[in-house]
Amino acid sequence: MKNNASLAYSFLLIIADAVAITGAFSAAYILRVRWDPRPLIEQIPAFSFLYAFLAILPLWLLVHAFIGLYNQNVYEKRFTEIGRLLIGSFLGILVIIGYDFVLEGEFFPARLVAVYGLVLSFGFLLVIRSLMRMFRRLLFKYGIGISNVLIIGNTASSEHIADTINDTRHSGMRVLGIVGRKASGIAYFSSFEEAIEALPELPHGLIQTELYKNQNKNNKIMAFAQQNHITYRFVPGNTDLFVGNITVDLFADLPMIAVHQTQIVGWGRIAKRLFDVFASIMLIIITSPLMLLSLISLLIFDPKGGFIFRQTRLTRFNREFTCYKLRTHKQKYSGMSPEKAFKVMGKPELIKIYRENGDYIPSDPRTSAFGRFMRRASLDELPQLFNVLRGDISLVGPRALVPQELNTYAKKHDILSVKAGLTGLAQISGRRNISFEERRKIDMYYVQNWSFWLDISIILRTLRAVLTSSGAK
Repeated sequence: MKNNASLAYSFLLIIADAVAITGAFSAAYILRVRWDPRPLIEQIPAFSFLYAFLAILPLWLLVHAFIGLYNQNVYEKRFTEIGRLLIGSFLGILVIIGYDFVLEGEFFPARLVAVYGLVLSFGFLLVIRSLMRMFRRLLFKYGIGISNVLIIGNTASSEHIADTINDTRHSGMRVLGIVGRKASGIAYFSSFEEAIEALPELPHGLIQTELYKNQNKNNKIMAFAQQNHITYRFVPGNTDLFVGNITVDLFADLPMIAVHQTQIVGWGRIAKRLFDVFASIMLIIITSPLMLLSLISLLIFDPKGGFIFRQTRLTRFNREFTCYKLRTHKQKYSGMSPEKAFKVMGKPELIKIYRENGDYIPSDPRTSAFGRFMRRASLDELPQLFNVLRGDISLVGPRALVPQELNTYAKKHDILSVKAGLTGLAQISGRRNISFEERRKIDMYYVQNWSFWLDISIILRTLRAVLTSSGAK
């Protein structure tokens, strides 16, 4: 039984986008033509401009459709949607400018109308998409547009999926039951046949988390989904494998799945490096006064020893490099491993606390008073911008760890398939509140699900964390 709720929502988004873009260019016309006394290129009446714009508007909406703004996997991810809207706004205005170029006569009464229209259209689209998201969740609250899902499989994944999507008001899905796995508060069915007979209506989707040894059982489930036009999803047993960059090609006349460790390949790797070079140069210029002041302050408050802390760490392809930071430890502990430093100071019991607390101890006795200030303000990390410029690390990536730390992690080679980062998803996900193992899992998610927009999101969230001193150690 097919659920047309997503199709209806996509149609509403098209209408909403059309209203937002039209409203933006109407406001742009008023701002430049009605409220700005400067002369115009050509006097174009308001309704003539509006009619001409409405004629070209479908091309802008086609651009939105082409970049996936009406696809469920885009509009359900907020930041992905924002990034696509920004791209769509630029492409849309280029379409209109191109139309103006080939048009006999003038389309815009003034060039600033196009500029105002670009800025306002992006803003209006953000607002109306946010309102549409709120409207959709309101409908979910009243049971409108809900997709009923049946989960099949006696695995932990079945419970995890049920627990994740059980909040119907946010997920838009309702779990009808689980076949073969008992879970609190969810209907249990011993077989797929029993579930189909017991349910008052057919589900909109099936999620199978277990591949049965009896192939006939698997064939019956797939055939049922196909015959009743039901969405079918399968969760592979090896979930660590089927992530990241997956392609399907014909090989020896058979469909073959190719799984890459990361999506940072090809153009993505080139774009990431170009962005690193440009951004690191700009940030070095901007933060150079702060680095100089920090060095002077170190000279005043902690003059003994060197100012730059150097440490060997790991980056892509298991390559070692020298990481640069401003020294925050007292000189006698500088360069020591945590285990050795705590033993030297006569407090070996702190080692266990340090590791169990995610490599963090409040008021770490190894750190100087000024060093604690630099860590709160993240000033000690600034010299790593030179590591970024050199290509040792990237602005965003898994945290660069010393070999002794990373060698304890079984999947280190997956993490080392990309460059380490100055900041990363793990750092902005609660640096002082998550364990070493949880951090590495977050690093793995980044490696396997990288996108340029994810990098931008992490950088923006890092700036917010630095400015508010949240999450810093």
